[in-house]
Amino acid sequence: MDGAAGIEDGRRPEVSSSSGKALADGVLPVQELREAIKRSWIGAGERRFPPQLLQPASLDLRLGNTAWALRCSFLPDSNTTVEDKLEDLQFQQIDLRDGATFERDRPYLVPLMEELHLPADIRARTNPKSSTGRLDVFTRVITDRNHRFDEIAPGYSGQLYLEVVPRSFAIRVKTGLSLNQIRLLRGSAQLSDQDLLGVHDEFPLLYMDSHALRGSDLSLSGGLFLSLDIDGPPENIVGYRAKPNSFPVDLAEAGTLKWQDYWEPVHPEAGRRIVLEPEVFYLLLSAEGVSIPPSYAAEMLAYDPTAGELRTHYAGFFDPGFGYQTGHGSRAALEVRARDVPFMVEHRQPVCKLAFERMASTPDVLYGQDLGSNYQDQVTMLSKHFADQTAGAAQMALRSAEPPLEADA
Repeated sequence: MDGAAGIEDGRRPEVSSSSGKALADGVLPVQELREAIKRSWIGAGERRFPPQLLQPASLDLRLGNTAWALRCSFLPDSNTTVEDKLEDLQFQQIDLRDGATFERDRPYLVPLMEELHLPADIRARTNPKSSTGRLDVFTRVITDRNHRFDEIAPGYSGQLYLEVVPRSFAIRVKTGLSLNQIRLLRGSAQLSDQDLLGVHDEFPLLYMDSHALRGSDLSLSGGLFLSLDIDGPPENIVGYRAKPNSFPVDLAEAGTLKWQDYWEPVHPEAGRRIVLEPEVFYLLLSAEGVSIPPSYAAEMLAYDPTAGELRTHYAGFFDPGFGYQTGHGSRAALEVRARDVPFMVEHRQPVCKLAFERMASTPDVLYGQDLGSNYQDQVTMLSKHFADQTAGAAQMALRSAEPPLEADA
């Protein structure tokens, strides 16, 4: 297909590379991210990019050497840089090279190691990593002369800054740690609801009790809705509630913490429901298993005001291959906080939505076995920092093996 193709049928023309090869619209896969690094679209000064930073459709971003404690969060306007605003809002500079503690409910700003020099047809989006969201650490990327978080304009050239706000736990961080990830996009990428039905017919996107859902059972409205799993007898663990006043979590350490020191188990009430206490952080699981085919990626939308007085899911990006190689999908961890008043949620209540995006081409590695990914086929929603998850995981695995309770699920 040449650069003029696609005009007659209403699609955006594909851009041609310097070699004359057409470049498809969509999220850039890992092989194009490697090329973007070679071309200095993504740079890190003299620092190298270790291979483990690259995911099938995203690149992990690393904390730099310094952080600032802030009076408040902010955004620059179209005429100011981030550092222009910092002059009035920062009150303490912190050296991260040997590690530092970020306190709860205090905003911090960290210049990232990576910077961007994007071509005019490439834009970027950022999301917290899954482990970041599961610890209730609120993060957003800020760029110069841009009044939006996490959205980076085509052709942007400059520094990246990360706002970090620990909510439930204080955290220990240091230079080089990755809390966020970035993906690059060319042209139009998002799938319509009709597109999603077509993909689901070929590659099932949602499963229930290891069986692919029928297309007629999907809940669609500008994306694909997921519901909660809070089923079972009263002794079952269906989620976790953050404990107040716990010790800091060292984000550089994996598999070392006792979950009982940081979390309280959540058990279902009669009627397959739970009541969320206001402004308390909960980890829950989706009832559905999610499968992301190799040629697609997905983003969990953080908040839908029509779904009730709650916010769901800080960490929102699903790389190609998530749940795909399992044959029955992987359940999604849901980070949930009720606003203002106690809020009841019930089993199979829709609470969040997945927006799907096309890949520009299929990645040469996939999430899961190719990368030894942490959350493939997960049966518990705790982050990788916790060692002793066996009791809760065993209960959830048992429930996953039980026969379906609802024929129309």
